[in-house]
Amino acid sequence: MNPDIEQIRALRVEDPGAIERAAKARSHRAPTGRMVLIAADHPARGALSARGRPLAMANRHDLLERLVTALERPGVDGVLGTPDIVEDLLLLGALEGKVVIGSMNRGGLAGSVFELDDRYTAYDAGSLADMGLDGGKMLVRIALQDPGTVRTLEHTARAVSELAASGLMALVEPFMSNWTVASGKLVTDLSVDAVIMSVGIASGLGSTSRHTWLKLPVVDDMERVMQSTTLPTLLLGGDPQGSDDEVFASWEKALGLPGVRGLVVGRSLLYPQNDDVAAAVDIATGLVARA
Repeated sequence: MNPDIEQIRALRVEDPGAIERAAKARSHRAPTGRMVLIAADHPARGALSARGRPLAMANRHDLLERLVTALERPGVDGVLGTPDIVEDLLLLGALEGKVVIGSMNRGGLAGSVFELDDRYTAYDAGSLADMGLDGGKMLVRIALQDPGTVRTLEHTARAVSELAASGLMALVEPFMSNWTVASGKLVTDLSVDAVIMSVGIASGLGSTSRHTWLKLPVVDDMERVMQSTTLPTLLLGGDPQGSDDEVFASWEKALGLPGVRGLVVGRSLLYPQNDDVAAAVDIATGLVARA
């Protein structure tokens, strides 16, 4: 499918109700079993770079074309996105039979002095339920030296509880983070011990964990990480630094661990080294199918 951008623009002006009608009418599946989800919530946080290109995700037509290509491939179960991207895809009819997870907290803009203030500025549990979506995703960056972290934890706990009350997946993506003194930038601690600590903190958020899934990075000794939780887990891709072959190899190893249920990946598949989205997606879905 070649995305008709002008059709989307026209509908947004002349018939904005088409978005809600498309959401209500679409068929979808529950987020269970093994899954491959395509992540596309980066632009709303001002994170537009991929593969060393600072504005790779800035062209919405190009991004939608890549998303539609990915969603059409066999083995792709759905998408993770902010309301604007989800609604564009709804208007294109690209979400039929798919799992759709809405991104909830987008307030901590990349590179800002308030980056750790991950306020809930996109979906909430009520709007996800009203739109017939299948869950909500929350980024939880935990900086023990930053008092603002406790607000993020409180709001995330409330969101987890509200999603569970509606029977919707709460997809929690935790990181231990620190401000660097020299550069003043936020840095993620991807050591095994730090990831395990983040898992413990995130797993206990909310009044129940019955609908909580984790979204975790692939790090060294993932076996230890997966021993720290019983919650179903999806692996994230991030902005890859190595070759595609190296990235795929790390996923393949981690996908075989107990508790790992699949992948939720954006830039690694939407902007692969050779720019062949379909081929990259096919490799990823093959890894999950064989796991």
